[in-house]
Amino acid sequence: MSTAQPDPGPNGGVATAEPPAANGKAKRRAGDVVFSGASLFSGVLILLILALVAIFLVWQGMPALTAPAEEISGGNGFWSYVWPMLLGTIVSSVVALLIATPIAVGIALFVSHYAPPRIGQAIGFVIDLLAAVPSVVFGMWGLFVFAPRLRPLFEWLEANLGFLPFFQDSSATGRTLMTASIVLAVMILPIITSVSREVFLQTPRLHEEAALALGATQWEMIRTAVIPFGGPGVIGGVMLGLGRALGETMAVAIILSPGVFTWNLIGGGNNTIPAEIALNFPEAAGLRLSELIAAGLVLFILTLAVNLIARWIVERRSEFSGAN
Repeated sequence: MSTAQPDPGPNGGVATAEPPAANGKAKRRAGDVVFSGASLFSGVLILLILALVAIFLVWQGMPALTAPAEEISGGNGFWSYVWPMLLGTIVSSVVALLIATPIAVGIALFVSHYAPPRIGQAIGFVIDLLAAVPSVVFGMWGLFVFAPRLRPLFEWLEANLGFLPFFQDSSATGRTLMTASIVLAVMILPIITSVSREVFLQTPRLHEEAALALGATQWEMIRTAVIPFGGPGVIGGVMLGLGRALGETMAVAIILSPGVFTWNLIGGGNNTIPAEIALNFPEAAGLRLSELIAAGLVLFILTLAVNLIARWIVERRSEFSGAN
């Protein structure tokens, strides 16, 4: 009976396994060490930059936060100055979300589950291209194209829903918070659509086939299998879109004619923190400059909170383990 012979080594000898490391762990290659170190450095660098931005905003904005109330614009203190603009920022962003979210989810479902692959890819590519359009272009489009054509709608809202505080005294120019919100909705549409589309495409195939096997229609399968699976991911995309809307500057600054905040969405006036900073920062100096930087600090905290919430939701979704 023949016995197996050991494989010869490169020099004719018997090949032997490399001895394990002294501590019992496999020896790490130089490439792994370099990549791990570069990743750690990048993560620490991002945190450092974020901390430096926060320190700069606090340091430069502190004079406005501690100055006497009569020296701040408006004469009633910093918080009275920034609060109306903060409300305008939040209201315009929330209205934009209410408009963009159902449209984005509908596009994502159509691309992922209804459209033929080639048509779906083409539509997805066009939607993604919207994210590459500069915000100043959206602002000019909203001012010269959107605002004039929305005036009849604003007049109709005033005539039929004028008993509500949101639809009173429509603007003759169309430069309203509603116009800015619609433009913001178009700007955040690619973010929400892209995230929703990718989440819907990750729905386990067995879940979809099980729903169809039980007699569900295409829409019932989407309602019972796809949407519940992708719900947290859609919420994460919505929060990311909200972060983009809160920080948008030029488009809102071009469309709005700054004024005192009101809940009227179709009237003149209103302002946002980004627009206030963009319009006044070039000529600001002294305490006025500190006011704008402190307003930027408020916006920084708000945007950071929104993005942290979005990150938390996305991380919760990544823990899902289902059939593929």
